[in-house]
Amino acid sequence: MPRKGKKSVSCPVEATLNIIGKKWTILIIRDLLTGTQRWSDLLRSLVGISPRTLAARLDELAEHHIVKKKIYPVIPPHTEYSLTARGKDLHFIIDQMSRWGAQEH
Repeated sequence: MPRKGKKSVSCPVEATLNIIGKKWTILIIRDLLTGTQRWSDLLRSLVGISPRTLAARLDELAEHHIVKKKIYPVIPPHTEYSLTARGKDLHFIIDQMSRWGAQEH
């Protein structure tokens, strides 16, 4: 079912890119493939990303059930992010991108 205000997409590649094609998204997923990460760890790892962009991308990934967010009720707030089973399915795509990028061109 298309999200409100979004057009329906019939091409699976386009549908995938609509979810993971935004700047930083694939790198966030790459980092989460190593395991659960705190928000601050992701911010440090992704040199150049703004806090606002990181928050937006994580929210979008959670909306698409790729990332799950766990908030601990402590002060200051402690939030952890991890991949869902759907998110872990992207491992093959990222692995192939890494292999392709490592080839000499």
